[in-house]
Amino acid sequence: MEKKRCSWCGNDPLYIAYHDEEWGVPVYDDKTLFEFLILETFQAGLSWITVLKKRENFRKAFDDFDYKKMAKYSQDKVESLKQDAGIIRNKLKIKAAVSNAQAFIEIQNEFGSFSKYIWGFVDGKPIINAFKSLSLMPANTPLSDTISKDLKERGFKFVGSTVIYAHMQATGMVNDHVKDCFRYKELS
Repeated sequence: MEKKRCSWCGNDPLYIAYHDEEWGVPVYDDKTLFEFLILETFQAGLSWITVLKKRENFRKAFDDFDYKKMAKYSQDKVESLKQDAGIIRNKLKIKAAVSNAQAFIEIQNEFGSFSKYIWGFVDGKPIINAFKSLSLMPANTPLSDTISKDLKERGFKFVGSTVIYAHMQATGMVNDHVKDCFRYKELS
């Protein structure tokens, strides 16, 4: 019998693998949280599948999302990234990736880890939603508004409430698999 999935992943094998193995799984590792945050900021205004297809290129271009290296990127490195056809070549988003790496490190210094900071908004436990369909799912919530505002005050860019809610979904801070998806029960 075919597994029932969230409809957004469609039939693309890459999207299905991402849905089945990653999306909504709680992430407490700073490096992975940073990778998702950067990918979500590049996704702003685009489809997630576009970013997913370029993910390996992003990993190569951004030193496997090593935020300590990224925080020190020179203007020359930023210029070379703007020429990299394998990634999304948005000048402002590339610059934001560098400044977001710097802000990420500042949060680590203040809280001990970015994980402690971000998961503190949900008391360390995922919020389990119970949506019957994709159409009922919000694009953002009052909580994503709060996190977005706090990140912006800390110097982050391209972290609007919708981007942050997508980050919360991707990293399992919220379980937004629809109720009849096989992953809903597994992650609840």
